[in-house]
Amino acid sequence: MARAASAYYAAREPFGATGDFVTAPELTQAFGECLGLWAAVTWEIMGRPDPVLLVELGPGRGTLMADALRAAGDMAPAFRAALRVHLIETSPRLRDVQAARLGAGTATWHDGIATLPSGAAIIIGNEFLDALPIRQFIRRGAAWMERFVEAGAYVESPATDHPLLPAAAEGDIQEVNEPARGIAAALGVRLASQGGAALFIDYGPAESGFGDSLQAMSAHGVADPLGPPGQADVTAHVDFAAIAAAARAAGATAQGPLPQGLFLGRLGLSSRAAILARLDPRSATRHLAAAQRLTAPEHMGRLFKALCLCHPGLPTLPGFEDA
Repeated sequence: MARAASAYYAAREPFGATGDFVTAPELTQAFGECLGLWAAVTWEIMGRPDPVLLVELGPGRGTLMADALRAAGDMAPAFRAALRVHLIETSPRLRDVQAARLGAGTATWHDGIATLPSGAAIIIGNEFLDALPIRQFIRRGAAWMERFVEAGAYVESPATDHPLLPAAAEGDIQEVNEPARGIAAALGVRLASQGGAALFIDYGPAESGFGDSLQAMSAHGVADPLGPPGQADVTAHVDFAAIAAAARAAGATAQGPLPQGLFLGRLGLSSRAAILARLDPRSATRHLAAAQRLTAPEHMGRLFKALCLCHPGLPTLPGFEDA
């Protein structure tokens, strides 16, 4: 799965109508603007540290960050002046795209979170965790087997080092995303000791459970996840409960998860889309349809979730009221 993702993002242009899928920032500028202002309010709650790192994990074409920075510059100039942009991106091709979108000197790039400079940070990961490689365990009789891929097909081998898994019925599949848990634990340590918050928006269930969620997308349709590596976007549902538990064990607190539609509604995304529709009548339908797609339960509003990991001293952050 990791090799497939590396090959895919190194060579293909996945985003947009001519690509394989569309992410929330590409649907409407209101998404990135709302997250930028969420970061600005969070910075105020943190006590306005200066400087503060604004970090994005897997920034795609840089669309979310560009919209967030523009909104911060317009509405929260003090935050815009204090922030330092850092991007976690391993694809050289996408780094070039992001640099062109954001402008020279705007950001610093990293292969992972380990090389981020120290200090208070606000971290955003939109559809980042779902692309990290999972392990799959399948129940066979009284034992757990681990699934592997060989020559484009599944094979099974006795699981000798699997984590503690709950009791299950014959054929049940349990997925474990060790890289995602590792990132959550590392961020938990960082946030607890240096301050800040990490907002993740992705798709998956609020609670851990059984099921095979491995999937692939190509040309906006379903593809074979075991097809030739690099030809499709291969992802799996995010186990938000496991992410939250890893961060808590490392000293941070977790707010959420809660449905994306509820979170974005509290941030005022639909109101912002309505303003954009009035300002740009020719694109009004597109702005309003995008807001509906992001917030409606029958579209992305329920399947996608928002989860915030943060310093234990922070109060409830915007959007997570009653979460």
